[in-house]
Amino acid sequence: MISFLLNDEITTIDQARADLTLLEYLREKQKLTGTKEGCASGDCGACTVVLAEVVKHHNSTDNRLEYRAINSCVTFLSALHGKQLITVEHLPDGKELHPVQQSLVEYHGSQCGFCTPGFIMSMFALYQQEQQPDRETVIQALSGNLCRCTGYRPIIDATLSACQNKTSDKFKQSETLTAQRLNDINNQVISTDNLLVPTSRHELAAAKAKYPKANVFAGSTDLALQVTQQLQSFDKLIALGAMPELNQLIEQQHGLLIGAALPFGKIESSLLKHFPQLSELLWRFAATPIRNQASLGGNVANASPIGDMPPALLALNAIIHVDNGQQKRTIAASEFFLDYRKTALKTSEWIESIFIPFTAPTNLVRAYKVSKRYEDDISAVCAVFNAQVVDGKVQKIDCGFGGVAAIPASVPTLNTQLQGKTWSSSESFEIGRDILKQAFSPLDDVRASKTYRLTMLTNLWKRFWLETNQSTQKIETRVVHLPSADAENSHA
Repeated sequence: MISFLLNDEITTIDQARADLTLLEYLREKQKLTGTKEGCASGDCGACTVVLAEVVKHHNSTDNRLEYRAINSCVTFLSALHGKQLITVEHLPDGKELHPVQQSLVEYHGSQCGFCTPGFIMSMFALYQQEQQPDRETVIQALSGNLCRCTGYRPIIDATLSACQNKTSDKFKQSETLTAQRLNDINNQVISTDNLLVPTSRHELAAAKAKYPKANVFAGSTDLALQVTQQLQSFDKLIALGAMPELNQLIEQQHGLLIGAALPFGKIESSLLKHFPQLSELLWRFAATPIRNQASLGGNVANASPIGDMPPALLALNAIIHVDNGQQKRTIAASEFFLDYRKTALKTSEWIESIFIPFTAPTNLVRAYKVSKRYEDDISAVCAVFNAQVVDGKVQKIDCGFGGVAAIPASVPTLNTQLQGKTWSSSESFEIGRDILKQAFSPLDDVRASKTYRLTMLTNLWKRFWLETNQSTQKIETRVVHLPSADAENSHA
């Protein structure tokens, strides 16, 4: 039984298809058609809804609600248990529009209106945050919503106006009561016949043993694509979202221990606190609603050669903690990826957490991602470097690459050949360049050619070497003079 608040009403699901998406549930079962279907892949934001869940204040017994926008088209029903699902229909207070809706009207932020409900829900989630957002924060919050006719300026202005002039809405006024209702729901049993939601490692082990072919998922942002894009169906699914062990984030003395089921939205601040060099990689990982669902464990378990985080985990010497219900073990990230979409996980095992050791403040760490679109796109090439340089000499270099092999890969030869070399010397750059030229034989595909990928790989190495030697090296630039319009016309 999966129980939640649908807008303001307690709702229970006893029987449903395992692969029923939240979008289909809202439109077909509940007839809440304000939530739109656009791309059905989490790219356009037309299906955006908001989940509110109870979180505990630090050092306090008080409850508060945390609001996050998600894509309902790539979310399965297990994500709803113990939460409040808010759709665009619930935002007005009687006949009075919610402040974000009213602001969009006043700033003329809607034309055809198809994308408007999704924008409204992303605006609403930001409106409920404690901190007052600036323009950059607004742009990040709206990064998962596409508009093809209005233009973004009035929508951004409307969001800024609403969120910088907040008043206490009906959601804030009923927050305590809503939290109490959700706490009552969270004490109930989870699971349906087809969608299993274990709450302990022993329950999970039993579910995997009973249904060994059932897919296991956390955020479902990848698995759901097999339903919406490839039209596959799943009779049984096992959801990890209710597993306490998989939803912890612990700052240990020597590193971060990140639960495998935690969405990126809940680990970003801690990751950037200790690894600020990953900021571009994290912000370009996906749009906000996807990051609010997608998990680090899922990104690793998928073993995709173009996954964004595995190259970083390789370069940072991460450790994968796995469990089978009876015994736990650890696997170095460098030994986890075996072949295309194949990992060192046994059939009975799952990823419990990922440990990322802290780097020394003097380490030279950079993460680069090259893709056709700047945001919300898959890597053509991803490169992460972690160099330990002491007194100008290379002590160690770890690295991770995506998009250039069948698996996320590292190049240990970089470390063995550069140890003891002067980092700022052109010899170090040339050794690394020559090694990377020969390290991979990538494929040609729609994202990039083999030649492009190899060229980009060595270019990123050059960028890393130049950026970390800024005091002694200059980045070469080349000015290209384009023909003028008159010159072009003269050859017409």
